[in-house]
Amino acid sequence: MSRAGVIGGGAWGTALTQVAVRAGLEAKLWAREPEVADGVNKAHENHLFLPGVKLDPKVSATADLADLAGADLVLAVAPAQHLRSILEQFAQHCRPGVPVVLCAKGIERDSLKLMTEVLAETLPAAAPAVLSGPSFAAEVARGLPTAITLAAADAELARRLSAAIATPTFRPYASSDMIGAEAGGAIKNVLAIACGIVEGKGLGRSAHAALVTRGFAELSRLAVALGGRAETVAGLCGLGDLVLTCSSAQSRNMSLGLALGRGQTAAEALAGKLSVAEGVESAPAVRALSRRLGVETPISDAVAAILAGETAVDAAISALLARPLKSEA
Repeated sequence: MSRAGVIGGGAWGTALTQVAVRAGLEAKLWAREPEVADGVNKAHENHLFLPGVKLDPKVSATADLADLAGADLVLAVAPAQHLRSILEQFAQHCRPGVPVVLCAKGIERDSLKLMTEVLAETLPAAAPAVLSGPSFAAEVARGLPTAITLAAADAELARRLSAAIATPTFRPYASSDMIGAEAGGAIKNVLAIACGIVEGKGLGRSAHAALVTRGFAELSRLAVALGGRAETVAGLCGLGDLVLTCSSAQSRNMSLGLALGRGQTAAEALAGKLSVAEGVESAPAVRALSRRLGVETPISDAVAAILAGETAVDAAISALLARPLKSEA
């Protein structure tokens, strides 16, 4: 593998293009916004989505998906709710058998499908893989130490992809559990909104720790019900990602929760934001999916209800605290 194509010119797509170049690959970033591609090529910076981070001069960008046709591997980093339409556009340029690594974290709201299912329907001849884990785009782009999960049903493909994009500061751990890897990444975004609410309400570190722990319990239940493995979500792509996203306002999802906890409405908190908080769309999908599978996800359900305007923040907190006492097992 010598050439990488990256679909999605946001912060994370830009950071992963930087990683690919550092790993010795010839990498090209596709951005929907021509001004992003122009800024990357001329100023070596994504002023719109990753300002202040200088990019390697070898990072190049394009606004034409056809320019990714010769890639030996593709990193699909478009937001979850837009991934289907973009992959449908890319289908005419994607060679059969090319590995497509899914890097978006979410559940398609209308269909309740995971990103691997979306990929199977849009690019059935591609070799699917999932990249997920605790990673802030700005830190990864700057070369700070990061470890993630890279999963593919074909264990040898997971190892090859890991070797292709690994750098001294970007460390992929191979897995064969794609469902566990993507389920953990999708559900943790919803829980991060809940943790932000706790922080915004000033409920204390004890409440924060309890929410992360009980949130991880429901994340694990739902991931296993979807077909993932408990040990997968106990690793980087589940617990690791949850800890990071629930502990810093640098997380878009936690930042949204902070605003909700401080009294803003969802519309007010999201107004003017360019970057996507995936948990907003994933929350109703997680709630619907858990009901379909018969899995209890009370924290995620509460977040979905708050975002939909079905309940107030204080009422949702009171309802969670009033749940019947039960065994932790």
